Amino acid sequence: MAYETELQFAIQAVSQAARLAIAVQREIASDDALAKEDRSPVTVADFGVQALISHALQQAYPNDPFMGEENSAALSSPEAEGIAGKIIQRVVKIKSEIERDEVLPLIDRASHDGGSTGRFWTLDPIDGTKGFLRRQQYAIALALIENGEVVAGVLGCPNLSSGGDPENGSHGSIFAACKGQGAQTLTIDGDHPTTICTRDISETDAAIVCESVEAAHSDHSTSAEVARILGITADPVRIDSQCKYAVVARGDADIYL
Repeated sequence: MAYETELQFAIQAVSQAARLAIAVQREIASDDALAKEDRSPVTVADFGVQALISHALQQAYPNDPFMGEENSAALSSPEAEGIAGKIIQRVVKIKSEIERDEVLPLIDRASHDGGSTGRFWTLDPIDGTKGFLRRQQYAIALALIENGEVVAGVLGCPNLSSGGDPENGSHGSIFAACKGQGAQTLTIDGDHPTTICTRDISETDAAIVCESVEAAHSDHSTSAEVARILGITADPVRIDSQCKYAVVARGDADIYL
């Protein structure tokens, strides 16, 4: 299978990074987050996940450029000094071979500008930070891009159950796919792959709508109007982050605007 090696690498890299995110969320404190210039929050987990995946890429694909959301400049202020120390501590605890003075440079390796040509990896280390801070749904999103197209992608959803109910069931799921080759779900440890597919429905009134918890992220009134027009009566599935794509992909919901 094309990109099988890259996909298996990405699954294991996201699984390892999820261990850090789970530990941080379990013990999250008010001083574990900063506000970016756009006032969106960023946490110890955002930086730690990016550092771990950057290190994994450096070892496995040293010649592949890497594009990530965070950079260590946000940690240069005096008020961020404590957070920087926590990031380093968390990363080294997960991956002891990483030296403490390597952690911030690893974060900054993710400086590729992207573009429509060539091959590179891209990462959203913690998508759905508000959900993360509420101890609810969030995703670690890693993709391989070639000439402007996603050819392999992995979503780590540490709080998304493996059952039909997103909040109940065995804890944590990984979703993985290569272009044109279907998709699968695995445990958060990267084991027990199972093929997934969207629901097979023939009537629009049988559909289920998926939308964000945050009304600012998806217009609930518009979704409700679409549901009314289509005759949908089922309650919407509301969860944070790109977990919504996973929920649609495995057939827990059918529509996400």
